[in-house]
Amino acid sequence: MDYVIEMLNIRKEFGNFVANDNITLQIKKGEIHALLGENGAGKSTLMNVLFGLYQPEAGEIRVKGKPVKITDPNVANDLGIGMVHQHFMLVDVFTVTENIILGKEVTKGGRIDIKKAEEEVRRISEQYGLAVDPQAKIYDISVGMQQRVEILKTLYRGAEILIFDEPTAVLTPQEITELIQIMKTLIKEGKSIILITHKLKEIMEVADRCTVIRKGKGIGTVNVSETNPNKLARMMVGHDVVFSVEKKPAQPKQDCLVVKDLVVKDARGLTAVNGLDLTVRAGEIVGIAGIDGNGQSEFIEAITGLRKAESGSVRINGKEILNHKPRKIIESSVAHIPQDRHKHGLVLNFPIGENMVLENYYQEPYSKHGILNFKEIYKQAKRLIDEFDVRTPSEFALARALSGGNQQKAIIGREVDRNPDLLIAAQPTRGLDVGAIEFIHKRLIEQRDHGKAVLLVSFELDEIMSVSDRIAVIYEGKIVAVVDPTETDEQELGLLMAGSSRKEAGVDV
Repeated sequence: MDYVIEMLNIRKEFGNFVANDNITLQIKKGEIHALLGENGAGKSTLMNVLFGLYQPEAGEIRVKGKPVKITDPNVANDLGIGMVHQHFMLVDVFTVTENIILGKEVTKGGRIDIKKAEEEVRRISEQYGLAVDPQAKIYDISVGMQQRVEILKTLYRGAEILIFDEPTAVLTPQEITELIQIMKTLIKEGKSIILITHKLKEIMEVADRCTVIRKGKGIGTVNVSETNPNKLARMMVGHDVVFSVEKKPAQPKQDCLVVKDLVVKDARGLTAVNGLDLTVRAGEIVGIAGIDGNGQSEFIEAITGLRKAESGSVRINGKEILNHKPRKIIESSVAHIPQDRHKHGLVLNFPIGENMVLENYYQEPYSKHGILNFKEIYKQAKRLIDEFDVRTPSEFALARALSGGNQQKAIIGREVDRNPDLLIAAQPTRGLDVGAIEFIHKRLIEQRDHGKAVLLVSFELDEIMSVSDRIAVIYEGKIVAVVDPTETDEQELGLLMAGSSRKEAGVDV
């Protein structure tokens, strides 16, 4: 069998922690090969070894049958290996072309020949159906387009093997469909793709073969046509996973969050939330469905005190909290799982233990007369780490050393443990595996069943449909419809999210 890439018995250690325990991965030419595993299973680490960002302690890499030493990403590029990272590596103020040629500039008489570069970028873009404007500035284009720029960057450097690291984590359903089409075009053009993911639906749709790793060990490689999501989930987490969300009907009580006529501007000074009204009652989960960029982020930031609102009213249990400081809002019994865990959820250079008390470190028993009691802080952290199954070497490990999924579990543990009246969960399962998603959904429903109000914001329509008791559709900064999840479907929600009226979408007015 001819393989374009072979990673044989790769071992990667970080101190005493073994991230990759003698894993073997073999990629055929012209296939989409999925690499599946839980958060922290070692998928990204293995690909960082292949891309030259890490050096393995043991094992061998072969490219087209020849043993190679990939000492850095430039060597990987020269061998025809390109990587599309989960967090894009783009310079915001540069154009698409400037980003693509960075480090590989075409010069003419000592000057960068930008015209020639733009022509080449346009040619590659058309060849692979990427439809990217070479002259657009990065800050002006959508997340989906930015990802296409990352793909173009690898193709411009002559990549034959493309590594996609969680490529759909930040995309809307429509952009995911477009990306799948792009991947199929790349394969037709003779490329090979390694797809790091834990979205089983996508694997079933695009992958030819799938290698599963669990806790750093290789579990096996299967042909996708001969398996199903349940079998893959079992291989991934080591036990059967329940895909449907089990919950009793909601028993809503008094109003907890009441938002009236809220107006909020975005960073550019444009109106992002435009007269929004919403009520969330104790004992129910209200899901907000909408395409990214319709005011969700600004809405959540305004009600949690992270962004100043222009006007309107936000009441928690009857008390006005609009434009109060975040600490005051937290003390009004509000908890917030932020959509950007790195920016608003954690201090990455603090130990995970100290991150567990970021909101109540100034209260007893964590401090007295302004002096921190680290014994109590780390005792609390250890309890939450155990209860929420946060996989970390210890409570003293830096937050940045944890995988994305474990960082998320730590934030959820911290927020839920405060027993708030209102829990705001923004993209709580973004980039998480099925096991972690099941765990988080259970926790949100538990909060609801304990009589708490839960506001869920998610771009995952199936999550909104299965977890929410009511769905509020947001479009251009307004709630345009509130629907019952048992009486709607993804098609109808999609139309409402795109701005169709309720009549056009088939909803009874």
